[in-house]
Order: sequence, then structure tokens, then C-alpha cells
Amino acid sequence: MSQSSRQAADKQRNRPTPATSSTPPDHIGLLVAALVMMGIGWFGLYQLVTTTLPRIGGELWLFFILLLMAITGTAIPVVRYINVRFTPLDIEVPPGGVIVRQSVWIGLFVVTCAWLQIPRVLSLPLAVFLAVVLIVVEIFLRSRELAAERDSFA
Repeated sequence: MSQSSRQAADKQRNRPTPATSSTPPDHIGLLVAALVMMGIGWFGLYQLVTTTLPRIGGELWLFFILLLMAITGTAIPVVRYINVRFTPLDIEVPPGGVIVRQSVWIGLFVVTCAWLQIPRVLSLPLAVFLAVVLIVVEIFLRSRELAAERDSFA
């Protein structure tokens, strides 16, 4: 099968050809930012845990900030992959802001669970409830964005 006939077959099936399918520019910057966040977050957590005493105060807030950075930076490539993989071919891939927001939800969930674990009130039902609440909020936000996009194209 020649190159031109393969491209024509791909166009008929609504699949992008390798020459036209590329990563959006904002996703490249997003992945670079994720690497920076991961590096700062995980290295900062390592330094904080190994060099300071566990006290209530500045160290605790620094732990939460670094944990949020580390988890969010680690979640960005995973969330981007899931969004790209499960977005239909005829629909545009979600912008970088949506991926960052979804990754921040994951980071916020982990930080909230860590915060609830300090007084030992975190339980499995509470963690599941918190996860469901965050997922429902994201579904509402995303459905409004998709409806606004649909209305702007119509």
C-alpha cells in the first residue's frame, strides 16, 4: 500500500495521519511544567522529611504545599494520557487548562486525605465520599465547558 493511498484511507476513517497528528503546543509546555513540579515537589518532600523534625507549624504547611506540587506534577502526564486516549477522534483534545485542573483535583484529594490522617479521622468511606464529590464537581465543570463549545460552533 503506497503512502498516498494510506493517507486517503486514514482520511476516510477520520483518523489523523502521522504528518498531521501532533501534540498541541500547550501540552508540550504542560509536560515541561509537570517535570519541574515533580522535581521540586518530590525533592522538597525528601529534604523536608529527612532534615526537619515533624512539628506543627511552618513545616506542616510546607509539607502540604510540596505534596500538592509533587502529586499534581506526577498526575499531569497520566491525566493527559487518559484524556488523549479516551477522547474520540472527531473531537478536539481538551486544552491544557482542563488537564491541569483535573490533576490539581487529584493533588487536592491526596493533600486532604493526608490532612485528615493527622487527627486519625480518615476512613475509607470518607475518602470515597471525598473522591466522588471531586469527580462530580469536575463532571459538572467539564459538561458546562463542552456545552459552551458546542454552542459556539453552532
